[in-house]
Amino acid sequence: MSQSHPRISKAVIPAAGLGTRFLPATKATPKEMLPVVDKPAIQYVVEEAVAAGLDDVLMVTGRNKRPLEDHFDRNYELESALEKKGDGERLAKVQESSDLATMHYVRQGDPKGLGHAVLCAAPHVGDEPFAVLLGDDLIDPRDPLLQRMIEVQQEHGGSVVALMEVAPEQIHLYGSAAVEAIEDADVVRLSGLVEKPSREEAPSHYAIIGRYVLDPAVFDVLSKTEPGRGGEIQLTDALQQLAADATLGGPVHGVIFQGRRYDTGDRGDYLRAIVRLACEREDLGPDFRTWLQRFVTEEMQQR
Repeated sequence: MSQSHPRISKAVIPAAGLGTRFLPATKATPKEMLPVVDKPAIQYVVEEAVAAGLDDVLMVTGRNKRPLEDHFDRNYELESALEKKGDGERLAKVQESSDLATMHYVRQGDPKGLGHAVLCAAPHVGDEPFAVLLGDDLIDPRDPLLQRMIEVQQEHGGSVVALMEVAPEQIHLYGSAAVEAIEDADVVRLSGLVEKPSREEAPSHYAIIGRYVLDPAVFDVLSKTEPGRGGEIQLTDALQQLAADATLGGPVHGVIFQGRRYDTGDRGDYLRAIVRLACEREDLGPDFRTWLQRFVTEEMQQR
């Protein structure tokens, strides 16, 4: 029988990372502002939160991240110039980002890990369940993962993580979960979590990807969590404690995701994400696909 749990309205987006894999592009530009076709990656993430009904967004930022705030703020000079030119189409695109959600910002003074970044959100979130969205994972809007996770949290309480089955040789790149089947085919209960295990130590091939719906009890656990892998406070370690003892803040469930995910945290995957999204755009896709096919079949064969 389903239970009633507090409605989720807040999303937290950790965005304090240095983006070292994309240097020198990220020397002066936040990695979250790198364009994916013609929108910065971070805007896709905010749009996903809003589509799931989360219109209160807290971004956890760091030094040199001011462009994130500027992007979601009004730019009256640019808007005025576009309005005077009668360029309504571009004006609407500029205004879209500032009208998406109620945006809030907090600084993560020291880069102490994802768990610490989430803990920085405690004063804003308070005693409510909330979502965490990592900017490196873009989820196709046709595959409403976050909505499904919210449904599971509303039914079962506790916390919910997104899981994706990966090849054994890739599991060391992710957190890994030990899972137990329940009545729903796409939902499992987690009995354990390990941050970036070796292939031999991984409890399963189910990797944790960058979407979470968390019970506020996680804040108390994080405040007592010692630094783990990499000397950082790991969110995975806190979730392991919640999974091991449901009395701390309810159970931990996982939603198995089999939809379209674009990984922008790696240079190669970032390029593949741009190509895939550009191919699917109505305005760009037809011409771009034609060029791409010719490039692959003709020009690449000559090299």
